[in-house]
Amino acid sequence: MRLLLKFPNFKFVWMPKASCRLFSKHYRRCAPLNVSDPELLDVYEVPEYFNFAHDVLDKWTQLEKDGRRSSFNPALWWVSGKGDEVKWSFEELGLLSRKTANVLSAACGLKKGDRLIVILPRIPEWWLITVGCIRTGIVFIPATIQLRANDIFYRLQSSEAKCIITNDMLAPAVDSVVSKCQFLKTKVLVSEGNSDGWLNFNDLFRAAPEDHAPVKTKHHEPMIIYFTSGTTGYPKMVEHSYSSFGIGLTTVGSYKFMSLEHCVSAGEPNNPEVMEQWKSKTGLDIYEGYGQTETVLVCCSGRGVKIKPGAIGKPVPPYDVQIIDENCNSLPPGEEGDIALRIKPTRPFCLFSRYVGDPEKTAATERGDFYITGDRGFKDEDGYIWFVGRADDIILSSGYRIGPFEVEHALMEHPAVAESAVVSSPDPIRGEVVKAFIVLSPNYTSHDPEKLTLELQEHVKKVTAPYKYPRKVEFVEHLPKTVSGKIQRKQLRNKEWGRI
Repeated sequence: MRLLLKFPNFKFVWMPKASCRLFSKHYRRCAPLNVSDPELLDVYEVPEYFNFAHDVLDKWTQLEKDGRRSSFNPALWWVSGKGDEVKWSFEELGLLSRKTANVLSAACGLKKGDRLIVILPRIPEWWLITVGCIRTGIVFIPATIQLRANDIFYRLQSSEAKCIITNDMLAPAVDSVVSKCQFLKTKVLVSEGNSDGWLNFNDLFRAAPEDHAPVKTKHHEPMIIYFTSGTTGYPKMVEHSYSSFGIGLTTVGSYKFMSLEHCVSAGEPNNPEVMEQWKSKTGLDIYEGYGQTETVLVCCSGRGVKIKPGAIGKPVPPYDVQIIDENCNSLPPGEEGDIALRIKPTRPFCLFSRYVGDPEKTAATERGDFYITGDRGFKDEDGYIWFVGRADDIILSSGYRIGPFEVEHALMEHPAVAESAVVSSPDPIRGEVVKAFIVLSPNYTSHDPEKLTLELQEHVKKVTAPYKYPRKVEFVEHLPKTVSGKIQRKQLRNKEWGRI
């Protein structure tokens, strides 16, 4: 998903020790520094204990109370699609999140280290619950409202979440699988109405006390888990700590939205033509960034740095980004290899902790002294990183990361499908879309292909998140396989992209 922001004045909301030096001494220009700069060594002295609610939110609250900061600039300003607005100062957000923390710890019976899944649209309660979890040490797991019952069941079982918070729209899907979820203890509904078997968040919130002391959390303790799609199995659980997200994102602070001055793009690489067209219409350059769920920001083109259309920018501290071969040798400029991050002798604090419950996948991301991003690229003579493509089969469509296995699994539930293989296919609007190659069951070979295509697409939309459905379907007699019987998706993908 691309994000265009207007950034006139660069100001940090909060800065750890010497964090302004994450950039050059003229930090307002956002010029990334070389990670070998000895002056940066003390920037990453991560404190033993860190909690965003206590060390950031509550301190800004105190500044407002003391009159040292105006409450005119809100901590949260939410506007609905209908134009309804909610504005909270830091003091108000602090108070409301303390009430929410009491709801989670008292009424919901959750304690530090317990896991909570939150499936809500971006309404104000989403932020209250998020901050409330941070205050209590509860590990929160955000999820999209496009999930279906099977997706929700998998996430509940894999995470062993003790509580789920959602809305009226998704409550029936949760209820349809809850009998199989032995770890789930509490269901909470953000709604004006009540439902059997559900606690009502609004009622609990109104009755909750306003006082709450944040728990002490060490910087390496788990704070959040993201489910991220994979190619050879179900989504993995990416765990981040109180420092990797709480401190690791300070290199992006906040701006006043007075007028459009600065445009940032992320999610997928821009092609030079798009960047040229944007500049011709607006007079502004697009600054690109690159990162993963596991890494936060890895490379970017900061303000004051020359933009090279097509490049994803230069490495951002504390990352030492190298292009390496299969033997972990750094490759010379212009030679393609794996985009890798140096993790030895010191592991960057903003890198994810692990894939929860999957030590083998965690170990597989490391090769020698490096974390392997799974992406391919090269470095030029000026130190810019150029993205070539993904080393795996992940499909990136309109900013959504889609794992082929999830779509194939959904298709296989339909009686018409004997075998399926899902790959990316080029698309002028979305960059790439999901395409399914399908071998039909004998009883369906005579069916009308157009009607069957629509039926399968609707089936996938109902079984899993709608954005994952195959926008292209091709019926084939057989799928290309290795001698051992494995489907050669690469061969199909190369055919789609004209690489054969």
